[in-house]
Amino acid sequence: MSRARQPPLVTGISPNEGTPWTKVTIRGENLGTGPNDLIGLSICGHNCLLTAEWMSASKIVCRVGPAKDDKGEIIVTTRSGGRGTSTVSFKLLKHEKIGILDQSAVWVDEMNYYDMRTDRNKGISPLSLRPANPLGIEIDKGKVPLKELESMFPGMSGDFTSENFSATWYLIENHSVTSFEQLRMAASNLKKQASKKNEGSLAYVKGGLSTFFEAQDALAAIHQKLESDGTEKVEGSMTQRLENVLNRASDTADTLFQEVLGRKDKADSTRNALNVLQRFKFLFNLPLNIERNIQKGDYDVVINDYEKAKSLFGNTEVPVFKKVYAEVETRISALRNLLLDKLLETPSTLHDQKRYIRYLSDLHAPGDPAWQCIIAQHKWILQLMQNCKEDFIKEQRGLELDGDHRSSALSRISHTASLRRGSSFQTPRDDSWHYKSPQQVRFVEKLSDVVISQLPNFWKLWISYVNGSLFSETGEKSGQVEKLKKNARQRQNDFKGMIEEVTRRLVQLVRGALLPGTLREDQRRLYGGWDTKTPLTGTWLTQVIHTIRLSHEALSALEIPNDLLQVIQDLLLDLRVHCLLTTLQHTAEGKTPVFQQELAQDEACKLCVGIMKVQCVGEQKGSEHSLRFLSVDMASPDVFGSIHEDFSPSPEQRLLIILSNCQYLERHTFLNLADHLEKHGFTTAEKITRVSKEAVRELDERLFESYIEKKSDPIVGSLEPGIYAGYFDWKDCLPPTGVRSYLKEALVSIISVHAEVFTVSKELVPRVLSRIIESVAEEMSRLMQCVSSFSKNGALQARLEICALKDAVAAYLTTESQASFKQALEALPQLQSGADKKLLEELLNKFKSSMQFQLTCFQPSSVQPVKR
Repeated sequence: MSRARQPPLVTGISPNEGTPWTKVTIRGENLGTGPNDLIGLSICGHNCLLTAEWMSASKIVCRVGPAKDDKGEIIVTTRSGGRGTSTVSFKLLKHEKIGILDQSAVWVDEMNYYDMRTDRNKGISPLSLRPANPLGIEIDKGKVPLKELESMFPGMSGDFTSENFSATWYLIENHSVTSFEQLRMAASNLKKQASKKNEGSLAYVKGGLSTFFEAQDALAAIHQKLESDGTEKVEGSMTQRLENVLNRASDTADTLFQEVLGRKDKADSTRNALNVLQRFKFLFNLPLNIERNIQKGDYDVVINDYEKAKSLFGNTEVPVFKKVYAEVETRISALRNLLLDKLLETPSTLHDQKRYIRYLSDLHAPGDPAWQCIIAQHKWILQLMQNCKEDFIKEQRGLELDGDHRSSALSRISHTASLRRGSSFQTPRDDSWHYKSPQQVRFVEKLSDVVISQLPNFWKLWISYVNGSLFSETGEKSGQVEKLKKNARQRQNDFKGMIEEVTRRLVQLVRGALLPGTLREDQRRLYGGWDTKTPLTGTWLTQVIHTIRLSHEALSALEIPNDLLQVIQDLLLDLRVHCLLTTLQHTAEGKTPVFQQELAQDEACKLCVGIMKVQCVGEQKGSEHSLRFLSVDMASPDVFGSIHEDFSPSPEQRLLIILSNCQYLERHTFLNLADHLEKHGFTTAEKITRVSKEAVRELDERLFESYIEKKSDPIVGSLEPGIYAGYFDWKDCLPPTGVRSYLKEALVSIISVHAEVFTVSKELVPRVLSRIIESVAEEMSRLMQCVSSFSKNGALQARLEICALKDAVAAYLTTESQASFKQALEALPQLQSGADKKLLEELLNKFKSSMQFQLTCFQPSSVQPVKR
């Protein structure tokens, strides 16, 4: 089996740079076994196989073709070795273009010049320009290494086309074994070729000899005529006549071809203009396309085309382009004004507002369109509220509506408010409801509908403005978007003032209609004007309170800051007080006929039940801001008698105050109220008391659970991390030396809760601490049951801590907590030795002695709450 040859490797090329058709010598290893073995040769990516001449396995001669690459590798491919590699590269030099009148230092070899233009279809190898074998005999390569030849003939070359050609080198390299007779025959052949070339040149001269003679005679005649012409007059000289003839010929030619040339120039100009129009038709058609797309409402297409034109022709200096681009800018400016007008037009949907703002942002509109839209919406909402009040006052006074834009604007508002209770503020009633209900009640409902239908979109528009989604749907960050977001953050106080003005206007309009006495004189003139000769009854006031509460809930659902809604809460409190006073006053006066007293009592009963169900915190799921309405402990009025006006209790303290109030209401206030109602002949006092107690108990239970959750969760959550702090392991621990710190910290937290509750109402202490201790005991039981096994020391440590906790809070143990402690102890191994029991007793006594002062609060005492 023959051994496979190695792939070709090119290690050198001489010269390593040159123009196309430069002859180069490629040297390397494994360049083929013969001419037929060479199947591929490329230099700088150009196929040079046609010009390649294989010399040996280490040498190939070829000419570089007109490659596209300026510099590239030399790749040789053979049948025996496949595609090779190269460690050198060749740099291709481009031809310098020289005109016919330019001087050139390039030598043109005219001996074997071949004009490629004479036969373009005939392929010819550039090597044919030189004889490949000048001697005409078979080449027999010798075995003399190339390096030895270079050392024998320094500075010389065996290439017969080289300027440093050495005949000896050539003969040693190509004919080292050729006989002398063959060399003599080759010399004679070479002489014959040289003589043939000389004879060919001489024959060419002989064939054109007659032409040379004719040219010589013509030149001599011209020379003689010019010499004789010098003796004649200047005006009649042959040179002058020749010039005149040439000028007349030129004028005649111009006359003949002027029209043709003119038409050609015009055609060329038209063709150039058409080419420009075709090439830049996007720009020339853009003004018309912008107008059409604006009419169709395709603003996205307009913006994309404008951005493209701006990037291509924004800084152009071509006059015609500048003129067309100026027209584009005019159309875009008109579009900006159109979009701004649509943006500020009211009423408008939130989707349209966002769309127009994004368009204006993409068009780089001056100013801040989003903020302008917010200001316009704010003014629109205030105007709607004022128009609503004026329309109802006119209706109350019996005046006909004048049909102005204000009533039509109100009719266009969508009244589908996003409420958590129903889709409308009006309670479902018969068709005659609006004719029976007072104007003030209908006004409050209509005003609330206006606010709730407009304010959510107004708030969402602001949120989108702050987070930047108004300016980019994809959320991408750009310089302009970041700048607008920064402007939005700087205007937070201004927007907060807008929301505050809307809520204040709502409250002032409602007060002007129902509680004019709570307004100043100037405010009554602006927001009042109602006919208050017939005051509203308790039933209608209850309906108004229900409407305002729903409005407050809807605004709270938008996550509007609580301080902005404080005026609505104050209004609700004043309306409840006014409603209760009005109902009690009408009942106490007894001005109704006897047959109507029962109906009046039923009405008052329903009203009181509704007021009790109002839930003093306004159904606000633990909202802290509403708890300050109930900041007086009616169970012990003397406790807070010395509180300063600026005292602000914590949210937990407010919960405790409300819980204390609920206890006092259930135990005292409702009973006293029932006694007074029965004393004055009110037959439904028992129903009022029962329903009121149920409402208060429901409120009390919910607030109590909220308080327990806030206080117990941190204590219970700290137990497990504290037990296993420091990588503690029940299976591998040291003998116990006392109760660990986590249990002491838990007891201190329980003591702080005791102090907080005791300060507000000592009657709540057992109820609160019992629930907290139940949660702690349940968690300890769970942790003990989760331990797979205890060591002796671990079981003793766990029993010590459980017993210490149980003994410390023994005064507040319940059935549930005792059961949890029992389960925790049952999960521990029993103490076997008396020494362990004795150690446990000693450590328990040590714990109680060290924390005697802290544990005193858990002992029953008759100490009264401390005044603050």
